[in-house]
Amino acid sequence: MEPGSAGGRRRAQWSWALYDWANSAFATTVMAGFFPVFFKSYWATGMPATESTLRLGTANAVASLLAVLLAPVLGVIADRSGRKKGLLLMLAMLGVLMSGGLFLVGEGYWLVAAGLYVLGVVGFSGSIVTYDAMLLDVAGKAELERVSALGFALGYLGGGLLFAINVLMVLYPEAFGLADKSEAVRVAFLTVAIWWAVFSLPVLLFVDEVPHPQARSLSRGMRHAWQEFSATWRMLRQLPMAFTFLIAYWCYIDGVDTIVRMAVDYGLSLGFAADSLLTALLLTQFVGFPAALLFGRIGDRIGAKRAIWLALIVYVIVVFWAWRMTASWEFYGLAIVIGLVQGGIQAMSRALYARLIPAEHAGRLFGLYNMMGKFAAVVGPLLVGWFAVWSGDARTGILSVLLLFLAGAWLLGRVRVAEGERDAVALGA
Repeated sequence: MEPGSAGGRRRAQWSWALYDWANSAFATTVMAGFFPVFFKSYWATGMPATESTLRLGTANAVASLLAVLLAPVLGVIADRSGRKKGLLLMLAMLGVLMSGGLFLVGEGYWLVAAGLYVLGVVGFSGSIVTYDAMLLDVAGKAELERVSALGFALGYLGGGLLFAINVLMVLYPEAFGLADKSEAVRVAFLTVAIWWAVFSLPVLLFVDEVPHPQARSLSRGMRHAWQEFSATWRMLRQLPMAFTFLIAYWCYIDGVDTIVRMAVDYGLSLGFAADSLLTALLLTQFVGFPAALLFGRIGDRIGAKRAIWLALIVYVIVVFWAWRMTASWEFYGLAIVIGLVQGGIQAMSRALYARLIPAEHAGRLFGLYNMMGKFAAVVGPLLVGWFAVWSGDARTGILSVLLLFLAGAWLLGRVRVAEGERDAVALGA
């Protein structure tokens, strides 16, 4: 079938979306699931709890800082080299090797585990920069919402499916032929590496990049990346609607990420059982799959901007519900409701930003987009903590997240999509 045919285009879109299925295994099983717990109980065994927490926090901080610094630079490299797939492969393989390496780290070797984790996060975060930029290689303007939503939907399903298997491995190691829970967790890290590698193949085999008119070698692109970083910011200022959207995105996605990262801590502070919180996490993953697909259809009908507003309204309701929550069953309800909009707001944000930038500079401009995303969940947790301490009540702390959603919604209202699309066409001409 010809690459330009409808069938070839659909194959390219599904192949692109499967990379979200592939790398989400790292986000769920490693980052959100087992690494934090296993670090404290196995690699940092015998260490005081406060000290292991400090070292785990330091590893996360270093990983986040590297991801923030590299995101815009990787975007420039992707543009200037004209080889987004090659860069994606390098970064994905870095994440795969580091995930598999965790399987080999013995008890007590916390520094080795932390180093592998940091590099794994760099590979994971960096590959998303080039992956996001490739959205404009596989989807036309009329398809951006649907295809972006497909990626997030498959990410929720794939990440949730492997995570569910890994949880069963840890709960019932004997059923899987494993000696104990520690071995089960180590094998879970290995399954992430295999899963990530195998499901990365379709994007490398079946997605054709749009050639860059001034493509350089990957090495030359790397040498010029830092020089062109400031030029990328100047370029963004020529796209005022894209710039305004980025600030709005940073505000509301900070609120989204804060809810994700603080939900377990908030649930524990209300006295809910840890097992209930783990079940809620799985619920969010599986509800997120069909919900993200549905949001793609909604975005097609009403536009990405209105779809984001719809999700923000739901998040405001979630915050008020969490503020008044008293029973553990409500935590399950909140998990389901969050699953309905979490993938949708991410997918619609990526699609809307893609409309506001020229395809010729998608790599570098998506580098800035991902940098803003990595900066997210900085202000929100601080707000929650400060308000909780000031009021003496965790419920007041969670209520403070409303400020981020309201600020993001107000700024989003100032984004004129049609004007932004015209600016993108003019700059890319």
